[in-house]
Amino acid sequence: MGSHRNALVAAIRQELAEARGTARAVLAAAESARGEAQQRRRLVREAYATCLSRLAEAREATRADIEDRYRGEAARLAGHLRGLATVSATGAAGAPWKLWAPSEPAPGWSPGLLRIGTISFDGATPLPGLVPLLDVAHLHLSGPPAILDEVITGLLLRALGSTRPGEVELTVYDPERLGGTLGAFAPLGPRIVGPGGLTALLDETVEHICSAAVRESWRLVVLLADRATTEEMTRAQRAQLDRIVRTGVGRGVHLVVRGLELEDHAAVERIVVRDRVATCASLGRLEVQLDPPPPAERVAAFCRETAGRLCEGPPPARLADLEPARTWAESSRHGLIAPIGDSTDSSLVEVTLGDDPPHALIGGPAESGKTNLIHTWLGSLATRYGPEELALYLLDFTDGEAFARYVPGPRDPSWLPQVRLAGVNVSGDREFGLAMLRHLGEELRTRAQAAKRHDTDRLSGLRGADPGGHWPRIVAVIDEFPALLSGRDGLADEAAELLEDLARRGRSQGIHLILACQEVSGIQVLWGRPGLIAQFTLRIALPKARRVLADDNLAASVIPRHHAVVNPESGLAGANRVVRLPDAGDRTAWRAVQRRLWRSRPSGCEEPRLFDGNAVPRLPSAYRPSGRVPSADAPVGSSPGAVLGERIDVAARPARLRLGRMPGRNLAVLGTRTDEACDVLAAAALSLAAQGPAHFSIVCLEPAAERAAARLVAELPAADWYDSSDVHFGPSASDVPRYVIGYGLDAAGPPHRPALRTLLTDGPEQRIHVLGWWRGAGRLRDDLAGRFDPIGAWVALDVHGSELAPLYPQPGGPLWYPRPRRALFFDRSVHRTPEVIIPYEVNSDHT
Repeated sequence: MGSHRNALVAAIRQELAEARGTARAVLAAAESARGEAQQRRRLVREAYATCLSRLAEAREATRADIEDRYRGEAARLAGHLRGLATVSATGAAGAPWKLWAPSEPAPGWSPGLLRIGTISFDGATPLPGLVPLLDVAHLHLSGPPAILDEVITGLLLRALGSTRPGEVELTVYDPERLGGTLGAFAPLGPRIVGPGGLTALLDETVEHICSAAVRESWRLVVLLADRATTEEMTRAQRAQLDRIVRTGVGRGVHLVVRGLELEDHAAVERIVVRDRVATCASLGRLEVQLDPPPPAERVAAFCRETAGRLCEGPPPARLADLEPARTWAESSRHGLIAPIGDSTDSSLVEVTLGDDPPHALIGGPAESGKTNLIHTWLGSLATRYGPEELALYLLDFTDGEAFARYVPGPRDPSWLPQVRLAGVNVSGDREFGLAMLRHLGEELRTRAQAAKRHDTDRLSGLRGADPGGHWPRIVAVIDEFPALLSGRDGLADEAAELLEDLARRGRSQGIHLILACQEVSGIQVLWGRPGLIAQFTLRIALPKARRVLADDNLAASVIPRHHAVVNPESGLAGANRVVRLPDAGDRTAWRAVQRRLWRSRPSGCEEPRLFDGNAVPRLPSAYRPSGRVPSADAPVGSSPGAVLGERIDVAARPARLRLGRMPGRNLAVLGTRTDEACDVLAAAALSLAAQGPAHFSIVCLEPAAERAAARLVAELPAADWYDSSDVHFGPSASDVPRYVIGYGLDAAGPPHRPALRTLLTDGPEQRIHVLGWWRGAGRLRDDLAGRFDPIGAWVALDVHGSELAPLYPQPGGPLWYPRPRRALFFDRSVHRTPEVIIPYEVNSDHT
């Protein structure tokens, strides 16, 4: 019995244990499912939050993009509108009052819109509010009379300030204040019509419209009507007013009306003003914030200045007025004809260069307009005659750069296609003027020989074209020419002979000279040469000029500024013609003309040569070795040439020293200007290295030259280096030419002089050449013991001509006065007289 109960209890316990285990398993599964459900809920919530965040970011990004595009489009549209407004209302027509100034209209200008205020929208920069007037509309204004009068004052000032003086005639009907409303315009002398004068004014205006075939100027009729005018206006007056509204704009008659109704017409622009805010028919619903009235003192000053200009007569011709209808349409076969200004009756005054008169002389004191006249004449010629018809050679002996505008520059790459040569800042380089005259002399001989062959062929019965075709006429302008003829030396004598020959024979070959001077003493240079002055029959005298015209011709003494006397009869009284000269000093206007001509230049038109006396030429890259010096296996030229500097010539050519195997083929650079001496030696060494294999020995005995010598060694890495610690004048054996480049050789001292003399004497025949710098001719004499035969060529810097007498074949030495960055070069195997050269810039930091 007891055992049965125990078994039953054990079974129940077993079942209870199994039930508890099953319950625990079910509970664990339920808890696991609950955890998974909670995890899924958390993930869903996180995903939801992420989606909301991304949607918000996308919404904000889209909104920002839309706003950016809106602002960009608005700014672009505003920019286009602002540019259109600037084009439509240029200068005085659209400038705000703080920047306002009268503006002269350009050639071919047609009236535009006039500013009355600004238009604001969405915080952008306000746009100008513009209304039409001249050639477009009548204006009808309504609103507070005081504000309307301010608006009318501003409109009249803009209209008058953007046109030429006298082009706008002003009539004011002001019965209430008898012209006092627009009293600031009194200096211009407007016609004032008072009470009872409206009928006559309207009738006269209608008669003018009916009789005017074409518009020559504008008439602005300002009607400031009062209450009595409005109430008492008759039917006839209304009919005449309506006729003006319909037909006036086409004849240049415009109404500006306040206080009087005008009929509805397409030509009427209505402006309604409320609280300094205006609405205009042409602007739709846009509101214009009115500008403040122009300062009274500015209105008065403008009117006084304009009245003064009106008293002086019509303004002189502008440079643009001298341009022909068609560019480069003229032929120079029979001469050159071009206007340089206008006369008192506004007709253009033309100046001729041909067989008669062949050459021109221009004279006038300082600040009389000589340079302006030359610019005007050249500009007029350049627009009429193309590069095949005209060639210009320009030389300026003043200290300015007047002719630099005709050649390419760092800011403007264009040039005048007719210009072949331009020399500026050449007051210290008479040699360049002589070089130009020599070049023109060669051109004269070439043309004369071609003409002679043509005449011979024609007489022989041969038929054919002209020799070489049609020659372009040459015009050579020499400003301040007395500088070329000054000095009692061979250069001045040769220049005078060349000038006289060109003046005498040039007319038959199409070569013309224009000489200009501002001093009486300069003109006297020509009067001292009767054969030369007789060829200059065309005389142009500027105000207060003397000795240009005949002694009994006093016309130049009485003409005002900006005028000139043109006389083609050698200055004789009775042949004068007074011309008013335009202002050719506007570089912006000139640049536009030059660029247009430059873009039209024919193919093959070469860039003009510019010689600037103040500029230092750099050593061209063609005269520098490209990398290391060529090897010894390269072919060797028999007579390489050392480049020393640039010749002062029509073409930019180097001065060369041939170094062959002949005695004396050494170079001595003399002077104390260290930088220039180093540049001469460096240019010579680099140019020799660029021509073929060579061996260089650099001997630097002057501390001030060490930097330049080190830079030379850097470009010639195979060169030997010697200084004061190991002076050596015995170059190592080599199969190529050897060059000893010596800096301050006079510092070698007595112990080394025998070796240096031996090297100078025997070296050239062994293809060893010395290119050395001595700081004076006396030191060179000491090193050579008074025998200069080993020095076949020399370059003198700041050494006077008398000190060079031992090195010069003529007694007394050359006529040489040292100048900065100029050197005197003499090679006894080539030269009869030395030539002036410009040492290249080699050792500066920017080369």
